[in-house]
Amino acid sequence: MTTKRWAHLAAAATLAVLVWRVGTGPFLDGLRAVDGRALAAASGLAVLTTVCCAWRWRTVAGGLGVELPLRTAVAAYYRSLFLNVTLPGGMVGDVHRGISHGRESRDVGLGLRAVAWERSAGQAVQILLTVAVLLVLPSPVRAVAPLVAVAVLGVAAAALAIRGWPRALTAWPAIALASALVVAGHAVTFVIAARTAGATAPPDQLLPLALLVLLGAALPNIGGWGPREGVTAWAFAAAGLGASLGVATAVVYGVMVFVASLPGAAVLFITWMRRDA
Repeated sequence: MTTKRWAHLAAAATLAVLVWRVGTGPFLDGLRAVDGRALAAASGLAVLTTVCCAWRWRTVAGGLGVELPLRTAVAAYYRSLFLNVTLPGGMVGDVHRGISHGRESRDVGLGLRAVAWERSAGQAVQILLTVAVLLVLPSPVRAVAPLVAVAVLGVAAAALAIRGWPRALTAWPAIALASALVVAGHAVTFVIAARTAGATAPPDQLLPLALLVLLGAALPNIGGWGPREGVTAWAFAAAGLGASLGVATAVVYGVMVFVASLPGAAVLFITWMRRDA
């Protein structure tokens, strides 16, 4: 059995365990809690984060010598997000984005490398910001946060020593700024989801949980579902907010992210129509 299939089975098993432990009630509560204001907020924040992601991708591609207009990058990124949240694995959209751009620039390998560097840079900034917040604010993992910080700094130093990073990321201040705005946008979206689900904890308690969940959401999943719900349930339970509220929050967040990605479906449809014309 392939690693990819094992990852999908693990995501499905996570959801099954959650249903067994907390029942279907929190899932249904999350669906019922979603309202127009939450969806509008998620869609608005998604515009900001998607433009920042597209800008980051354009900057990295430019560093590799590949031209990428910002308007094209934004449309392609929306399409990528929609594919990521609707197809298993959570990476199909990124692969499609890299191949499509590579074909347009007549170098598929370079197109895929640009996407890989762009995603890696974003995840690196996300991890650094998460560790920084966990060192300052109370969270379920605050006791081990200093050890995690040392490990992250070690990995970061090793990564910077790898040949290719300095050349590919010559515009690192712009990339870091864009990535920080993306993380902030996703974290605020999660806090709104928690409030919509009924959480009354203060923002300084919800923010570390949001960042932990965002790290979990990057794991292989089934259309975005699986690890995200498991990490949210654990984090909320460990913080004394209750696993059920965590599951409901994850469901609200999942619906918000899906609705916010729908412009990508429009981009996909228009692309297909142009090919058939």
